[in-house]
Amino acid sequence: MGIGGFFKSLMEGGKVDIASRFEILREAVSGTMSDFNMARDRKTGEIIGLKVLDKDKTDMLDQRFRGLNKPSEGEISMLFDHPRIVKTLFHGLTNKGEQFLVMEFLDGPGLNSLIVGRSPLLEGKRLQLMREAAEALLVVHEAGFIHRDVCPRNYVCSKDAKDLKLIDFGLTVPAKKEFMQPGIRTGTPNYMAPEVVRRKPTDQRLDIFAFGVSMYELFSFELPWARGSDGLAAMTHGQSKPPALSKLCPWVDPKIEAAIHKCMEAEPQNRYSSMKLFLNAIRGVKSERAE
Repeated sequence: MGIGGFFKSLMEGGKVDIASRFEILREAVSGTMSDFNMARDRKTGEIIGLKVLDKDKTDMLDQRFRGLNKPSEGEISMLFDHPRIVKTLFHGLTNKGEQFLVMEFLDGPGLNSLIVGRSPLLEGKRLQLMREAAEALLVVHEAGFIHRDVCPRNYVCSKDAKDLKLIDFGLTVPAKKEFMQPGIRTGTPNYMAPEVVRRKPTDQRLDIFAFGVSMYELFSFELPWARGSDGLAAMTHGQSKPPALSKLCPWVDPKIEAAIHKCMEAEPQNRYSSMKLFLNAIRGVKSERAE
């Protein structure tokens, strides 16, 4: 069955009985807002990624944007058709009223897993992975959104770690004034920008900060500050300059080091104003290691 038939079969009957429609092959990730599984569509035979959102937690998040006509995760995800962003095939409601997304199944490790395991697969590939991660975020920003949860966990690599894709638009909001007001403290604490933690107005530069932290960790296997698990740990972000990346990996190309540190500037106006400028800054770099 082709993609058109696949969509049609999903839409038949409105809400979907997930348990009868999909065969769960492998539980991949159980997150704070959703469950994600490798599954087979019993009608089409397709192997897909199935994400089912926790209704109570999703409703609680949406309450923060009451009256703003915030698009759903599925609506946002369906907008992207780019090789560096996971492809969402369809979204809808289960017969229990839960939102679900059907997407391509990415059968590779999360970038976070490779970092935690200090994987040798990353050797010689960091520069390419960083460019791809930046390109993905640029697409999101140029489409008029703030991802709000940029971190290594939300980049999934190919099995050989030569490529990656950005995933998870569960916290993504339009880059419009009404969605950038103080007080929306969402994201992953270790990567949160100071303005988010301190409940100040935000914009797409909060993603650029989180991207910089993620890339610092990709190169050094360390965060630029003490690791924590809640918002309190993030309160220290921006209070002092992160240790020079070259102290942890003396081999890093100086242009890469400078570009990553600029992303992590405490004041948003001192960061790159766009991911395009970041990509321009590293355009001439041919190797992650200094010549």
